[in-house]
Amino acid sequence: MASTGPRADAARAAFRDLMEAKGHVVENARAAVVGLETAFADGTLERTGPLDAMLADLMVALEQDVGQKLGGKSAEAARFILRAISRELDNA
Repeated sequence: MASTGPRADAARAAFRDLMEAKGHVVENARAAVVGLETAFADGTLERTGPLDAMLADLMVALEQDVGQKLGGKSAEAARFILRAISRELDNA
């Protein structure tokens, strides 16, 4: 069952705001993950199996070697996964 209430709605909105924010998608995705992890930890949102899988995929996409430029395939993968997470958040 999805989390309800103003805090859950605010956590979802904050994630979606970061997803659409100006700036580099990889940096925005990292910030969005931090916000979600905080919401899961404090009980604002409920972690689901599909969200866990999507977040694991996102973390792989965000891995970056020292000195490697942001972007390219990582940015495209992050955009795709962020949209999937946004849809699944309605179940969290």
